[in-house]
Amino acid sequence: MSATLTGRGRGRGHARAAEARKPSASPRPGLILGALVLAMMAFTVVQTSVVPILPTLGEAFHLTTATVAWMMTANLLAAAVLTPLLGRMGDLYGRKWVLVLSVLGLVAGSALAYSVHSWPVLVAGRVLQGFGGGILPLAIAVIRDELPREKVTGAVSLVSASLGVGSGLSLVVTGWMMQHWSYQSVFLLGLILGLVALAAVLVAIKHDPVEDRVGSMDPLGALLLAVWLSALLLALSEGAAWGWHSASVLGLFVGAAVVLGLWIVLELRTAHPLVDVRVLARPAVAVPNVSGFCVGFLMYASFTLLSDFTQTPSAVGYGFSASILHSGILLLPSAVGSFLGAPIGARLIGRFGPKAPMALGGALAGLSMLFLGLWHGSQGDVYGASGVMGLGIGLAYAAMPAYINGAVPPEQAGIANSVNAVLRTVGGAVGTAVAGVVLTSSTISSALLAHTPMAGLVLPTGGAYRTAFLVCGVLGLAAAAVPLAVRARRP
Repeated sequence: MSATLTGRGRGRGHARAAEARKPSASPRPGLILGALVLAMMAFTVVQTSVVPILPTLGEAFHLTTATVAWMMTANLLAAAVLTPLLGRMGDLYGRKWVLVLSVLGLVAGSALAYSVHSWPVLVAGRVLQGFGGGILPLAIAVIRDELPREKVTGAVSLVSASLGVGSGLSLVVTGWMMQHWSYQSVFLLGLILGLVALAAVLVAIKHDPVEDRVGSMDPLGALLLAVWLSALLLALSEGAAWGWHSASVLGLFVGAAVVLGLWIVLELRTAHPLVDVRVLARPAVAVPNVSGFCVGFLMYASFTLLSDFTQTPSAVGYGFSASILHSGILLLPSAVGSFLGAPIGARLIGRFGPKAPMALGGALAGLSMLFLGLWHGSQGDVYGASGVMGLGIGLAYAAMPAYINGAVPPEQAGIANSVNAVLRTVGGAVGTAVAGVVLTSSTISSALLAHTPMAGLVLPTGGAYRTAFLVCGVLGLAAAAVPLAVRARRP
C-alpha cells in the first residue's frame, strides 16, 4: 500500500522514495502467490461456511432469521472496520507481520467458536474472524511489491476472484461436514485452514522493508467507523421485529447518519486519516467502489437466500427439501464460475482494460438473480443461475483492483484498494441484513403449518424470496452500469 495515504505533497515524495527503495521482484513468485491465495481462501471459507448452518443455529439457540443472520453480519462488520486499520498498520510496520496478525485473528476466532457452545461466544468468535478482512488489501500490496510487473495483473485477479471461489466451495464442504458431525466441526475446519495459511505466509513471504515512518494510526476514525456501521446494520436487521417507525429504529438511523457526518469531517481534518475521503470522492475511484458494494451485496445476500430457499420443505410449494450438503452442491457451480472468472477476467483486462469485465461481471450476476426471481421451480434453475452468478462475481472482482490501479497514482493505490475491499464487505453486511429483513417481513401463517410436520417453523413466503432475488438482480445490474459512467485510464 501507499506509504502515506493523504495525497499531500510530503506523502507523494515519501511514496516516491519508498518506490526507489523497493527491492527487485522475488525469485519465488509462485510460492508467494500460492501462500496469498491460500490465506484468502481460508478467510473466504471461514466467512461463508456458516451460511448453510444458519437455520441449524437458529433452531439450536431459538433465534429469529434476522437475529441469526448476525453470524454473518458481525463478521462482515468487523472486517469492514478492521480492513483499513490493518492496511494502515501494514504501511507502518511491514506487510508480512500484519498479514500474520490477520490470519492469527482468524485462527483465534475459529478456535473460540469451536470450543464453546454459546451464542454470544459464537458472535465474538465471528468478530475475531473479521481480522481476515485485512488479507485482501495486504495481499495486493505484497503482489505489487514482490512479483514481476508482467505477473501483477493476473496475480491480483486470481487473489481477488478467489473470494468467490472459496465462498462457493465452503458451502459444499460445510454440507458434507454437517452430514457427519455437529455445527462446531465447521469452525474446526476454519481453525485448520487458518493454521495452514499461517504456516504458508510465514514460510513464503519475507518481511517487507518498505515502511511508512511518517504516518500514524487513526483510532478515533476507526471507532467512529465502527459506530455508524453498527448502528446502520442493527437498524436494518432488527427493523422488522422492532417496527420500522419505532423510536429505537429511527434513532439508530439518525444516529448512524450523524456519526457518519462526524466521521467524514474527522477524516478530512486528520493529517493521516484511516480513510482518505478526498480519494473516495474522485469519480474514477468511486466507480469500482460503488460496483464493489453492489456485487458484495448480491453475493452474500444470494448465498444466504439460496441456502435457505433450497433447504425449505417442498411441501409449502417451493424449495427442494435439500439437506445442507445438497444445498451446498446446488451452489457449487458458483465456485466453478468464480474460478473461471479470474483467468478470463485477466485476459479481458489485458485486451480491453478493466471496464469491460467489471461491467460484464455485474450484468451476468444481476441477470442470474433476476432469472431466479422469475423462475426457481427446478433444481436446474438454481444450478444454472449459480454458475452464471459465480462467473459474473469472478469477472467483477478480478477487474476492480486493475480498474483502481489504472485510475489513481501509485502512492494512492493502497488506500484505494483497501477501501474497495471495505465496501465489498459493507455491501455484503448490508445485503445479508436486507435479505433477512425481506424474508422475515412476509412469512407463512403459523395456523397453516399447525397440523403439519412443519409446525412451529417460521418460513418465509415464496413472494418474499421472489422479492429478495429481484432486489439482488437490480443491485447486479447497477454494478454493471456504474463502470460505464466514467472513462478510466487503461493501466
